[in-house]
Amino acid sequence: MSGPALHLAVEIDGDGAHPAAWRRAAHSPDQLLTPRRVAGVAAVAENAGFTLVTLDDGALPPGAAPDPVGRIGAVERAAFIAASTSTVGVAPVVSVTYAEPFHVSSQLASLDHISAGRAGWVVAEDERPEAARAWGRPPVADAEARARESRDGIEVARALWDSWEDDAVIRSVATSRYLDRDRLHYIDFTGETYAVKGPAIVPRPPQGQLVVLGRPDRVPAAQLDLGLVEGRDLASVARAAAVAGTPRVFAEVEVALDTPDATAAERVADLERHAAWSDRGRLRHIGPADQLVALLGELSRHLDGVRLHPLVLDEDLPALSRLVLPALSERRLVSRPLPGTSLRSTLGLERPASRYAVAAPAAQEDAR
Repeated sequence: MSGPALHLAVEIDGDGAHPAAWRRAAHSPDQLLTPRRVAGVAAVAENAGFTLVTLDDGALPPGAAPDPVGRIGAVERAAFIAASTSTVGVAPVVSVTYAEPFHVSSQLASLDHISAGRAGWVVAEDERPEAARAWGRPPVADAEARARESRDGIEVARALWDSWEDDAVIRSVATSRYLDRDRLHYIDFTGETYAVKGPAIVPRPPQGQLVVLGRPDRVPAAQLDLGLVEGRDLASVARAAAVAGTPRVFAEVEVALDTPDATAAERVADLERHAAWSDRGRLRHIGPADQLVALLGELSRHLDGVRLHPLVLDEDLPALSRLVLPALSERRLVSRPLPGTSLRSTLGLERPASRYAVAAPAAQEDAR
């Protein structure tokens, strides 16, 4: 007996999850930052049937490590992918530890418009001192302070997305009315380190609210649509999923698959000669594709989806496309996005009404 269908997400930043993945990439290192590269990887994931691609981000300076660390910003890459795909969801990793939430909210709302409602946001913290220097900001070294910045940042972004009601934009040439100012709202947020009045400078996103992903052990579950949980084995992942408290839950799974040229263990050993694959406390599969299919089948009994972190994209993503997703489809264990469907709809999440539109009738009644 099989479990419910899983939604599959895949992290496509750089050349893979291993810091030395570029050494086994199918392209030369100078092609990593080209538009063709990122669009090609996203196309493979979309054609395979992934629900979502995510793009990591960071502010490490060039030369900080022996392996390539340069990258174009996650939001910029996500916008390019959104314009060149039609069904797969696109979610950049964006930290608000140092970035201004007003700007982050505007960027992500724009991404949702570009993608016609397929955008998400993976909330992250940035604890590295290099990030503070890159932003020209004092370091936020305390864990609670970073958590506060994330909580406040999500609250501001969500409020700004609601600050334009759905019908605020009129665009009536005949009447020369293009905007209903009565349907724009101040959010009047005041936190410990900043205040934001609003309203937003971008109309409400097509989804109303983007799908917000994050770790429920670091961000309050009530602020998330999708919790990302970790654990070194199936039992610990299942326990984390049971207490996540978010509408949807995905497990983080690192993957290295056997290929026609080498076993997964041989490929890992080859890269380990150059750098270590850091243990982040995640479930890790190193082996044949059929065993991964079996593992995902077990996970489907406990979660709504999985975010895969392939060892080397150019080697593992094709294997996932040829061997894993088709096998899951045969067992009816994978859920594929449909054309014209928003990411919220694909995940079975309702489109929320603007908090200000809902509150308006009550406020008018009180004023009488």
